[in-house]
Amino acid sequence: MPEKNQAALDFLATRRSHPPKLLTEPVPDRAQLEELLTIAARSPDHGALIPWRFVVIEQPAMQGLAELAEARGRSLGKDEETVAKGRGQFDRGNLAVAVVECPVEAEKVPPREQTLSAGAVCLSLVNAALASGWGAGWVTGWVSFDRGFVEQGLGLRSHEQVAGIVHIGSFASAPAERPRPEVKDITTWLSA
Repeated sequence: MPEKNQAALDFLATRRSHPPKLLTEPVPDRAQLEELLTIAARSPDHGALIPWRFVVIEQPAMQGLAELAEARGRSLGKDEETVAKGRGQFDRGNLAVAVVECPVEAEKVPPREQTLSAGAVCLSLVNAALASGWGAGWVTGWVSFDRGFVEQGLGLRSHEQVAGIVHIGSFASAPAERPRPEVKDITTWLSA
């Protein structure tokens, strides 16, 4: 029998992301965040292509991104609620990391696998933050998919896209548990 890492299993069985709007200061300092990014970068990556990178959004940059989100939303004709939601994640943010998918031409590694790798980085970053005692939540929203916003605000190149924006900070209380699927309802067993 393999040796269990019960502490890791207990953590994974009870992990819960935090809504970014509930995260507060203090946030990890640069050294602490670099440790979390180093852990996240250990995610599965077929071919060792590194088809992702990080854009760290520190608090001083949040206001400019909030204003850009509002301007982009209005120029695109978004309704007030949608504009406010796009702006809100930066108005209330103190520290976030945009995980940017940057696909690499590779004969043996299709783009889909690179997209999945970028998603794995997002989850690994959330889990690393949670395991370190921070609160963390992975979001996207319309701003993550708006070319004007991501190119102007986050410096993405035309072939890149946001896989997720991971907000990290302190929290006052643990988030409420949410319903989880019954594994038997979503599992098919192939035995022969």
